[in-house]
Amino acid sequence: MAAPARIDVHLQDPAQLFQPADHFPSNESGLKPDAEFFFLRQASQHRRRAPLAIIVHLAASDGSKAANSGSSVELVGRLRSGFAAAAAGERRAIHDHFRTGRRTLLIGLGVLAGCLLLAAQSQNLFGNGVSGSLVKESAIVFGWVAMWRPASLFLYDWLPKGLRFFDLQRLARADVRIAVCNPSQAR
Repeated sequence: MAAPARIDVHLQDPAQLFQPADHFPSNESGLKPDAEFFFLRQASQHRRRAPLAIIVHLAASDGSKAANSGSSVELVGRLRSGFAAAAAGERRAIHDHFRTGRRTLLIGLGVLAGCLLLAAQSQNLFGNGVSGSLVKESAIVFGWVAMWRPASLFLYDWLPKGLRFFDLQRLARADVRIAVCNPSQAR
């Protein structure tokens, strides 16, 4: 098994990583958006299959408390649960994305079918002249344009969400360690 890819974060206070608790629906708070962004950016810079190790460097005053007490277990748990909750949210977003894709596909197929029927009947309705040809070609183009969005949703738009979900899962499984450092090294 490959050595884990390290993500180092230097902090004055572990609270820098988390949103203030809102006490609804639970007393736990999630990761701050900028902290989540930092970890995702760091995770994406390592090979996708590489396991991750997060090393939280805390200033000596907070670090000694966090490293020597149950608060280190709490910090590790909060980080992992924060990433797991974000991954669950991303999974729901991907599910919603594909539901929207299925709906737009049905709409697009209906529009395409109607346009192809109109194109097939355009010669009968408008004659063999320029107007018949214009309606036929316009209907065909419009029908395929109606399929553009479903194709985009299914082929391309889901990929960033899928990669984000995968990285959040990797972060939720990461080995998290607390390290004590000099206050001048913490940020």
